[in-house]
Amino acid sequence: MHTTMVALYITICSFLFIVSKMLISFLLYKKWARKKRIIENSLTGGKMVIFRSAAMQSLSPKSFLTMIMGLSNKDIIGSGGYGTVYRLRVGEKAAFAVKKLNRGSAEMDRGFERELDTMGDIKHRNIVPLCGYYAAPHFNLLIYELMANGSLDTILHGKEEMRRALGWEGRYKIAAGVARGLAYLHHDCIPHVIHRDIKSSNILLDHNMEARVSDFGLATLMKPNDSHVTTVVAGTFGYLAPEYFETGRATTKGDVYSYGVVLLELLTGKRPTDESFLENGTRLVTWVKETMEEKREEHAIDSALASFPAEEVKFVFKVAEKCLESEPCNRPTMAEVVKMLEQAHSA
Repeated sequence: MHTTMVALYITICSFLFIVSKMLISFLLYKKWARKKRIIENSLTGGKMVIFRSAAMQSLSPKSFLTMIMGLSNKDIIGSGGYGTVYRLRVGEKAAFAVKKLNRGSAEMDRGFERELDTMGDIKHRNIVPLCGYYAAPHFNLLIYELMANGSLDTILHGKEEMRRALGWEGRYKIAAGVARGLAYLHHDCIPHVIHRDIKSSNILLDHNMEARVSDFGLATLMKPNDSHVTTVVAGTFGYLAPEYFETGRATTKGDVYSYGVVLLELLTGKRPTDESFLENGTRLVTWVKETMEEKREEHAIDSALASFPAEEVKFVFKVAEKCLESEPCNRPTMAEVVKMLEQAHSA
């Protein structure tokens, strides 16, 4: 009797083990089939365009989408209302930032179209290059070259050792690079491009710590003879020019104001929405202006800067002050900012 019970127990356990294995295999197959179906559906009616990238041109649309579908949460490097950005490695050397924009609203589609309209023909060393895009019925993909050192925001407001490693020379180089990128958008592109969302998290840094302006989801195109474009107010609190709130008119001088705020971030190491400002009912711009009026700029300098040329730092404070003038007509153009920074650094 005892032997019969043991045999029955072993038989039942073996049967349950085999059934569980079959169930797991079935579920894994369904998952694989679903992913395969998603890829095939995505290819139906989809369109892939490659602008510039030898690594991407070597891939078929299907194999590229297969790699995209293989991305997981561990590959996410950014997310927001616009969608999700993933890191995609192709081989040992090539790496891309893939921005996936889910379709479903007119605004999302407009954001995708704005980036394409803006970035398709742009090639400048201080602007993140768009390598290609994929448009499908259910989602859109924008494929950018991945910047090795992440964003300026991460370095300035992340780990202390990263902030300390970014010395004055590096900060000046970033300031000049962003200025050159914006000057190109404002003056050399036809039609001219107003970025509308200049901030430290939209300034990426390549392997040489060269600044690249990124994220053109809010960018607006402006004809050369126009002075402004009327839009719905959009952007990031703390960086937006005051007149933009009042009028809804996007101008290049609005980008100049936002650039001035980024300069203050580089100088002070503080975000425009730093908690210390909110507690005291003030703002980064107001605090720095008061400090400059009292001739105490050295007290506003980022404590992570171990050494710096005092006169050059004061000069950059002056450039920031000009960019942050309350009247747009009193602000310099980005071309003038580039000239000021280059002349001061070569003196």
